[in-house]
Amino acid sequence: MANSLLWLPAATVPVLADNELHVWRASLDLSPAVFQRVESTLDAHEKKRAEKFLVPQARERFVAARGILRELLGAYLELDPENVALSYGPQGKPSLLPAHNSKISFNVAHSQGMGLFVFASGREVGVDIERLRPDFRGMEIASHFFSEDEIAELKKLPQSLAEQAFFGCWTRKEAYVKAQGEGLSIPLRSFTVGFAESAARGFHGFGRGAEGIFVGSELDGVDFEVLFDFFDGLSRDVGRQALNIIGDEFF
Repeated sequence: MANSLLWLPAATVPVLADNELHVWRASLDLSPAVFQRVESTLDAHEKKRAEKFLVPQARERFVAARGILRELLGAYLELDPENVALSYGPQGKPSLLPAHNSKISFNVAHSQGMGLFVFASGREVGVDIERLRPDFRGMEIASHFFSEDEIAELKKLPQSLAEQAFFGCWTRKEAYVKAQGEGLSIPLRSFTVGFAESAARGFHGFGRGAEGIFVGSELDGVDFEVLFDFFDGLSRDVGRQALNIIGDEFF
């Protein structure tokens, strides 16, 4: 899959316009000094969650992800990271407290030490990333979690393409349920995503009436998908033309 984003190191956070999707990537394996800095910005809820991790590396990467999220949100809001106040939905999806009077929505995903942080204004977003594993037996997983149409499409592909298509489909489905904020209370088999190899993809949620724009790419052996929520009343073509995607590196 061609890399559809140009990743640039950013000295400052750009202004987030209503028609923009900002995608940041960052290593979650931080130097001791940077780790100590971001850890100090976490609130009591985040620190309690961090304490539940039994594996030190998993705990450190969770702390790094939440600390980087706070630094980015603080930059967008022009606040110190520790002053960013979050609330949580029924399934645990974080959002900014209404007191911030901000339209910014965001989502986070990480895999194998890489974190992705996505931000939009006035629209919900979801992101997921998965490490590509050539020896992964995707069809067995697909038979339990993919829709009948998705399974049929996978079976049409040669083995060399089916493995990558599996991860593309899985990340799109995860990005969708994360954008909804309902987690796995939405059965993954209840909706279908396409396999089109395009930087901007249409989403088809059978029986749900959902539409959005998928943005995907492959970087450093990781497949990722972002769902830029619902273009209310707009055709997919109009949505694609209106969407400006900015990719930046953090740290």
